[in-house]
Amino acid sequence: MQVTEIFKSIQGEGTRAGLPCIFVRLTGCNLRCVWCDTAYAFYGGSKLTVEEVFERVESLARPAGACEPIRLVELTGGEPLLQQEIYPLIERLLAAGYTVLVETSGERDIARLPPAVIKIVDVKCPDSGEGDTFRMSNLEALTRNDEVKFVIASRRDYEFAREFTRTHRLAERVAQVIFSPVFADPEGQWPGLEPRLLAEWILADALPVRLGLQLHKFIWHPATKGV
Repeated sequence: MQVTEIFKSIQGEGTRAGLPCIFVRLTGCNLRCVWCDTAYAFYGGSKLTVEEVFERVESLARPAGACEPIRLVELTGGEPLLQQEIYPLIERLLAAGYTVLVETSGERDIARLPPAVIKIVDVKCPDSGEGDTFRMSNLEALTRNDEVKFVIASRRDYEFAREFTRTHRLAERVAQVIFSPVFADPEGQWPGLEPRLLAEWILADALPVRLGLQLHKFIWHPATKGV
């Protein structure tokens, strides 16, 4: 499998934000979101076997002198579901007792993922430049263990996410619906959305969603890789 990076950090997003986590970032993506902050994962990377990836995860999860191993692993990208080797890797990680998160764009079929996997599914909003790419059949594959995320750049994006959430009763389908404001690019390639503004919209509409901030971008410089 083609891998951009494997690293240990603090989970920056979702309901497990703040927890130590091992990240496996796979190379390649078939979408091109305007505000993508991991474009470096589109190409390159290293060719590794499933066992080599697993051994790297194990070495990061069990550092010398640690009281307890890290049991949380996220497979991300790019788009991790483009690589078929992800499925035996997931089985290997689950068998070893890891909690496995898979973050995906929602454009790929998620039904094949094992029930034990926690799916973090991104529904692309209009201003991403990749609106209408969500595979609607994925709604039926969501469970109460999963999360649905909307990355929001504007009021138009917010209204899209609000209506999608209401129409498809997402709060009843999944563990958490997350509205996350776009973080401004440090090099000025795209603007961000003020989190306070998004919070006010959510409160005004009394939406049953979580405001999600990218915690790692407050801890480290927003352009830092491997965190």
